[in-house]
Amino acid sequence: MEASLTASQLKLWYDKAASSWTEALPIGNGRLGGMIFGTTAQEKIQLNEDSIWYGGPKQADNQDAQTYLPEIREMLMDGRQPEAEHLSRMALMSGPKYYHPYVPAGDLCLWFLDHNRPTEGYSRELDLKTAIVQVSYKMDGADYSRKYFSSAVDHVIVVRLESGLPSGLTFSANLMRRPYDAGSRALGEDTVVMQGECGKDGIAFSCVVKAIPEGGSVRTIGDFVSVEQADAVTLLIAVESTFRSANTEEVCLQRIEAAASKGYKELKRAHIAEYADKFDRVSIRLKADELDAAQKQTQQLPTDIRLERVKKGGVDQGLIEIFFQYGRYLLLSCSRPDSLAANLQGIWNDSYSPPWESKYTININTEMNYWPAEICGLPECHQPLFDLIERMRPNGRKTAKELYGCRGFVAHHNTNLWGETRLEGILVSSSIWPLGAAWLSLHLWEHYRYGLDEVFLAEQAYPVMREAAEFLLDYMVEDAQGRLITGPSISPENKFILPSGVQGNLCMGPAMDMQLVYTLFTACMEAGKQVGESDETFRLQLEEAIAKLPRPQIGKHGQIMEWLEDYDEAEPGHRHISQLFALHPGEMIDKHRTPELAAGARRTLERRLASGGGHTGWSRAWIINFWARLGDGNSAYEHISKLLATSTYPNLFDCHPPFQIDGNFGGTAGIAELLLQSHGGVLELLPALPETWPEGEVKGLRARGAFGIDIRWQGGQIQHAVIRAGRAGLCRIRMERDYIICHENGTDVEYVMDSGIAEFACEAGAVYCLLPM
Repeated sequence: MEASLTASQLKLWYDKAASSWTEALPIGNGRLGGMIFGTTAQEKIQLNEDSIWYGGPKQADNQDAQTYLPEIREMLMDGRQPEAEHLSRMALMSGPKYYHPYVPAGDLCLWFLDHNRPTEGYSRELDLKTAIVQVSYKMDGADYSRKYFSSAVDHVIVVRLESGLPSGLTFSANLMRRPYDAGSRALGEDTVVMQGECGKDGIAFSCVVKAIPEGGSVRTIGDFVSVEQADAVTLLIAVESTFRSANTEEVCLQRIEAAASKGYKELKRAHIAEYADKFDRVSIRLKADELDAAQKQTQQLPTDIRLERVKKGGVDQGLIEIFFQYGRYLLLSCSRPDSLAANLQGIWNDSYSPPWESKYTININTEMNYWPAEICGLPECHQPLFDLIERMRPNGRKTAKELYGCRGFVAHHNTNLWGETRLEGILVSSSIWPLGAAWLSLHLWEHYRYGLDEVFLAEQAYPVMREAAEFLLDYMVEDAQGRLITGPSISPENKFILPSGVQGNLCMGPAMDMQLVYTLFTACMEAGKQVGESDETFRLQLEEAIAKLPRPQIGKHGQIMEWLEDYDEAEPGHRHISQLFALHPGEMIDKHRTPELAAGARRTLERRLASGGGHTGWSRAWIINFWARLGDGNSAYEHISKLLATSTYPNLFDCHPPFQIDGNFGGTAGIAELLLQSHGGVLELLPALPETWPEGEVKGLRARGAFGIDIRWQGGQIQHAVIRAGRAGLCRIRMERDYIICHENGTDVEYVMDSGIAEFACEAGAVYCLLPM
């Protein structure tokens, strides 16, 4: 099969420098990020370090909450909506109201002497196979090139500048942080150090740049490094903050000197080897009908031009491949073991007052950031989220006790660097939502389900899940119908209309809350069996609670109800579609097991979209995943196209607007979900293949049950699939056609068919093949 993209084409590339931040290209090693503009005469590399947040942790739970909580619940159950929300704003909200922002480290500016002249053959590209940005051009007949990468091996950003003209590089470099520039100083003849701080009780940090010329000379003048008449230069940049180190400048200098001792070639070799070991686990090829000359020409166009063609209705499967792999690149670049979790912008942020403080919004956005981690072969990228949860647990216990008088740990719709859990903000529409810890804890459960690491389950996942469940057992109350419900709470950011015409956000037992509680409690039951939970009282509490939880209901429009009562939405096209958590990432709604609820989910999507839903990038990405779970590949593909056409910047960053990285990650996860699903204990290959992808191949996807999956298809049907068993046990595959299951050596595997599902015993480390009869 002819691949639609070769490895050399797996690039974002442009024929001009970036004129805005959303045209610049991102690099990152988990902790240290940069945005590359590629301007010739005056280059700027905008720098971020993941722990540079303004201000410090605050203890601000509202001490009046427990006094008024029963009254708020009573008002809600009596339909006294305005009074309940008015009292909640005073009695539950914290002070200070909002968390402080994640902020930039600063800029590295390069000023080239006599270099503001016309160029020829300009190219700026990000190679997703090597995680290197390269800029190349000709000026006055001489070749110039620059390479930029952020090394996870050596903890530095490396910038390599080369000139085809002997002695052709003369430039100066300085560090700055406008408007919060605390100044910088020269250190020796080749190094500049900048110090920064982020307010009272906030993070302080150091940033160091060192120039290593080949040919020519280097000196410091003022707080600039001056390179004169060099043939090539390597710049090394390090940043460290007081979040991790007491002596930040010393740590930076140690990293710089260690990297300098290796030399550029070894730095590059080690960077590519470390990165490629992870990135190369998954490959994808999507081939439409035979490529005509126009389509082949499209693949040679700059990325921004290709994107514009999609915006005008063009088809570009190669761009979808790039978008899929770009999501994996971004996750590898902003979330690795020993880094912090990816925030609303990953690690890339150029503003000192970023949208929503560029924090962790945990009522969908942070969770979406990690949807591709397991299925797309990057499970170690999940670890920073687990580390964040660990920082949240002590705070969450305190908030649970002080705010609600409950056991366990709780979190609301936002958290930050320090893992704060208080009820943050002042808007009732978003703030009063105590299910953040429950949703986050399910990510540890998913990590276990994909890898089946019993030690991880026993030591990390289950203790977190149990604490989140304990809070909910204490927090929930019975209503007049004997249902066990949460509240006060919200269906995130959406508003309902009461029969009286009064609109409100705050309620008891919204659908997503109850779906989350059910999912967490049933997961705790299963996990408890796996780890040998001996607390019979806790198990019985879960069983009794599960029996009383409201289940998803179908409303008057044929839709999944968003609230306990069948209210109309004040905004039918709202970006949040929280009542479909049970469809994705939850599993209560399944196209095979619960067809009536699946039909209700479809109706919910149709109504949302008919009213203008999906207008934000991350919402569109969630819709792709919904359609994938419903088995509707064509509708999912339509929204992949719309995600690119309406919610993607020239550098392929997701456009909320403004930039939020969750849409990138949700889009990547959605593409994978079209090709492989493994929820419900069953593998389903090509569960929602779009008609526009009649031929293709994907390798290296992961499935729950510790399986690795490769699939090759033609004419919309599987031609060859590989199943690698990581653990011994049962493998169950949904097969709607007749297939042969065999060992890698070709010998048949005996299996049992039941209701379209083939089941066979698998051995750890064994490889099985699925072939058409």
